[in-house]
Amino acid sequence: MQFTFEVLHNIRPFFKNHIENNSLEDLNKIPNGYNNNIIWNIGHIVVTAQLLAYKLSGLPMAVSDEIVNKYRKDTKPEGPVSQDEVDEIKALLFSTAEKLESDYKNNVFKEYNAYTVSTTGNTLNNIDEALQFILFHEAMHLGYVLALVRAVKN
Repeated sequence: MQFTFEVLHNIRPFFKNHIENNSLEDLNKIPNGYNNNIIWNIGHIVVTAQLLAYKLSGLPMAVSDEIVNKYRKDTKPEGPVSQDEVDEIKALLFSTAEKLESDYKNNVFKEYNAYTVSTTGNTLNNIDEALQFILFHEAMHLGYVLALVRAVKN
């Protein structure tokens, strides 16, 4: 699993760079033809990793219920996000990834409630499978962020 965590730690800075290299207005903009924005996608990957790893393992998550409810699957931006919330999401990108790796190495994940993901139809049966899917999910949303950045700048 070391490689999985290396990839996770390498992909998160891409999201951070997009936070830092776009204005608050651009992070919040929903271009024509899109359902969400850059910051929603970044908040969504943080929340999804927490839900798939911790919630399905019956463990407390490192994100607030408010953040979960704003960025979970089947949500969309309800209005502009403040700079404070952007800063919180940016911090969570790294604090949650570090905690996830630490908890995994410390065998915190003992049980797992199987879950079939809607994206691919695969059933996650344990934390190892969840971690592999988290990488796929984050890569997919990085692609969305790249497309949004291009659309926002045009």
